[in-house]
Amino acid sequence: VPPCPTPAEKVTSLGKDWHRPCLRCERCSKTLTPGGHAEHDGQPYCHKPCYGILFGPKGECWGAHGVGTWP
Repeated sequence: VPPCPTPAEKVTSLGKDWHRPCLRCERCSKTLTPGGHAEHDGQPYCHKPCYGILFGPKGECWGAHGVGTWP
């Protein structure tokens, strides 16, 4: 985590200490809460939509509208 010049409340997540406003999703920069987010390769991500889009299952969908793909 890069050093932050702003003093703030300390929270612990992913085995690291963070300033509360610095614990953000790597993709969309949404502020996260400790234990309320997903992790991939040691980086925090919001569950929806970022983690699902980047690392969720991908495949074919068989539905009422025919065959298609989903992210």
